[in-house]
Amino acid sequence: MREITAVVLENKRIAEETYCLTFACGEEIPVRAGQFCMVGVKGFPLRRPIAVCKAEGERITVCYRLKGAGTHVLSETYKMGDALSVLLPLGNGFALSEQEKRVAVVGGGAGVFPLIAAIRQYAPEKELFAYMGFRNRAAVCMEYEMRRGEKLVLCTDDGSAGYRGTAVQALMEDWEAVKPSAVIACGPTPMLRALKSATGGKNVPVYVSLEERMGCGMGACLVCVCKKSDGQHARVCKDGPVFEIGEVEL
Repeated sequence: MREITAVVLENKRIAEETYCLTFACGEEIPVRAGQFCMVGVKGFPLRRPIAVCKAEGERITVCYRLKGAGTHVLSETYKMGDALSVLLPLGNGFALSEQEKRVAVVGGGAGVFPLIAAIRQYAPEKELFAYMGFRNRAAVCMEYEMRRGEKLVLCTDDGSAGYRGTAVQALMEDWEAVKPSAVIACGPTPMLRALKSATGGKNVPVYVSLEERMGCGMGACLVCVCKKSDGQHARVCKDGPVFEIGEVEL
């Protein structure tokens, strides 16, 4: 983990309430798919956790949704050439084994962004089948990045683009045709809970990246603690954010 002062290269709106921020670190910083960074925003004591979407040499790209005051300030204030305080890389990321060759990629909302990093990392080494869920057509973005694998199914709640329904529903309809040897996923807890229920008994490893509020991003403040299935607790920022789905209570 490094604390750096990066330089903003671009900070633009790419979809409804969604922005793409690219910054230069001044040096290449290796980042694994599923890792994240903590971005400092002027006027706010706590940094904002944002998953890394792309790591290209010294250039890092993250995408974020407008939620609270901090992300609104980030979208409105930071322009090309501005200094940006960043901690990265953080978390464990996705680590697929050599035997896990056919991989279903299931994302929902802002959870699609760390999965783009996974698609970029593992294609074309592995066969990737992506199921990405959005609220509606206006929220769809980065589609070209998701098409690096074997298949992409866009899903929207209202059917305004692609499959009408959730990414989990779309995956399960394709399950027998795809026959994945592993599943990776990121999205809101209800989506992950549905995925856990749907894949139970399939005897296929499912790795999920949890979305939790964070304070420090380094495991010290315990804001992001989640409960594990064995009754113990884990820090999502330090012990995760990626867990095998059976490890955690959803």
